[in-house]
Amino acid sequence: MKYMLQIYQGDAINEWEEMSEQDQGAVMKEYMAIRETEGVTAGDQLQAPETATTVRVQDGRTLTTDGPFAETKEAIGGYFMLEADDLDAAIEIASRVPAARLGGAIEVRPVVER
Repeated sequence: MKYMLQIYQGDAINEWEEMSEQDQGAVMKEYMAIRETEGVTAGDQLQAPETATTVRVQDGRTLTTDGPFAETKEAIGGYFMLEADDLDAAIEIASRVPAARLGGAIEVRPVVER
């Protein structure tokens, strides 16, 4: 089954800024290890939420708004796409994402397969 692991940054961004370069390097190695894990097919960090543009279509007109869809502390900071045998396997990978222990959260969501 395919899963999307959405990485909510929460306080992780503050934790990151307070880390030494050595600790930041160790965290980046953890992210790279997850990218190289069997079943992980994609994953990227996203730019800051304030760089987002939200698009809506009303009455046939395209409307854009600067910023994310929702202003929240728990903005999505990145994601991984994962092929796993079951939810437990996906949770195991999600638990390895550094943001989960640095004040953020990881949402594990099954992907609709057609």
